[in-house]
Amino acid sequence: MTDQPPVQEPTTRRRQLLGRLSLPERTFITDALRTETVGGVLLLLAAVVALVWANVWPHAYESVLDYTVGPSAPLHLDLTLGNWAKDGLLTIFFFVAGIELKREFVAGELRTPSAAVLPVVAAVCGVALPAILFALVNSGSGGHPSGWAIPTATDIAFALGVLAVVGSHLPSALRAFLLTLAVVDDLIAILIIAVFYSSGIKFWALGLAFAGLVLFWFLHRRGVHGWYLFVPLAVVNWALMHESGIHATVAGVAMGLMLRCHREGDEQHSPGEHIEHLVRPISAGLAVPVFALFAAGVTISGPTLREVFTQATPLGIVIGLLVGKTVGIFGGTWLAARFTRAELNPKLKWADMFAVSVLAGIGFTVSLLISELAFRDDLALADLSKTAVLVGSLLCATVATVLLKLRNRHYRALCEEEDRDVDGDGVPDVYQEDDPAWRARAAELAPRPDGEGPQTPR
Repeated sequence: MTDQPPVQEPTTRRRQLLGRLSLPERTFITDALRTETVGGVLLLLAAVVALVWANVWPHAYESVLDYTVGPSAPLHLDLTLGNWAKDGLLTIFFFVAGIELKREFVAGELRTPSAAVLPVVAAVCGVALPAILFALVNSGSGGHPSGWAIPTATDIAFALGVLAVVGSHLPSALRAFLLTLAVVDDLIAILIIAVFYSSGIKFWALGLAFAGLVLFWFLHRRGVHGWYLFVPLAVVNWALMHESGIHATVAGVAMGLMLRCHREGDEQHSPGEHIEHLVRPISAGLAVPVFALFAAGVTISGPTLREVFTQATPLGIVIGLLVGKTVGIFGGTWLAARFTRAELNPKLKWADMFAVSVLAGIGFTVSLLISELAFRDDLALADLSKTAVLVGSLLCATVATVLLKLRNRHYRALCEEEDRDVDGDGVPDVYQEDDPAWRARAAELAPRPDGEGPQTPR
């Protein structure tokens, strides 16, 4: 009887968590984050200016904030500058968020279920746990459970602004995770605003807004071009949505989602990508910083800071941002990896994911917006909630900075490896290492044995 060789079970390669991005995705992420980083720095500056202005010249700040412009008829657009920033400029921000979300679903990390599990689970847990912690802190007498959504949002621009200011390098995989997480986070925030913070619905205006959105979609799908047509239509849709009682930013999201984000024929860029490229700088460089200028101006004093840590509502916000977002995102990521049997990129550690989770606890733009929506009838509590958002975000930024700085040398080496381009063809070497032609070019450009420069090609 002859011995039979042992039968080897087929091995399946485990999916890598935070692995290398494809070159097109890396290029898109790099371009998008470059704009967001600049916008994040402007956002930080606007927040500082708002705080100085509101605390040094409070009457001037309030008078500008409450200055009313716009027609009162037929759609009640006689709004204060503060409301124009909140309802108008932020619509541009949510329009870009809608395009980002659509692109993620058709060409990004969310296009396949296996890749979408991680950011979606992380984002959902990063929204649910802060809300639960806030509700627990505010469950007793003196609490205000209606503000549960305030600590649920991640501000990608503010987070990237912090990275730019502290000079921390971050590998593209972690940056892509942070961006995708923020996109899903924005979607959840949009749904929360539309469902929980809309009131007094006027169905005639909502019906006309829906008809305008259908017209927007029809013209876009028929290949009609021209900003002079779409921009006025977008403004009308926004005004009707504002009049309907649904928060006006929902119109921006809806129009962003309607844009085609896949390429057809010989297109180099889809219409959605092209429009996002044009509008993103306006959103990051103008709309969000101006909103921050009008929303972040709260009075900071010793008694106010004491109230942040002694009253249930602001304390719930701080705990939600610092603890809820961190534990929710990190725990959701770990659970997703555990149950999908994905393995972490060997060049990264779980400590890196924890640091990014803390960084994602920075809530600013949407958190400030929800503070106003949740306590629109109690301006003092809204301002105290905004102060708590600033304090919680500052704590997250500080802790994340310390954690990221501990690994910054390693991050710098990873970034240099990702960006290395020996042959100068514009494509990073990590994407060409298996190409014999590239290896030949690299060998020609390698230093000579005598150390006097590259070898001379034969």
